[in-house]
Parts: sequence; structure tokens; C-alpha cells
Amino acid sequence: MHSATHIDPLLKDKEAAALLGLSLSSFHRRTRDGSVPRPVKLGGLSRWPQSEILAVIERAKAARYAA
Repeated sequence: MHSATHIDPLLKDKEAAALLGLSLSSFHRRTRDGSVPRPVKLGGLSRWPQSEILAVIERAKAARYAA
């Protein structure tokens, strides 16, 4: 029996920005400054693994209470 493979959807920049509640320009600025991970390149396409965008949200949530 094979274990189920976890699928990590790849998001377009507009989708990833929407998930973070950012404008597209703010999303790209945060990608450049390192606060959002760099994209996976597939040929000429840039895509962001959904799990990495969700991890950005989780880190921000955890940082709320850090001193």
C-alpha cells in the first residue's frame, strides 16, 4: 500500500497576495525584501507553494506575542 502524497498547490502571485491580504505591488516588495519566500520557477513562470504562504501567516501570528 502506498502512502497518500501530499499535494502543495502552487499559487500565482495574485493568489498568494490575496491570501496575505496584500496588493500585488506590496506582495512583490515583500518578496524582494525577504519577508515572503522567493517563488519556485517553472520555465518562465513564478509560483509560490501554498504551504510557504501559509507559513508566513503562521509566523506573523506567532510574532504577535513575542517581545
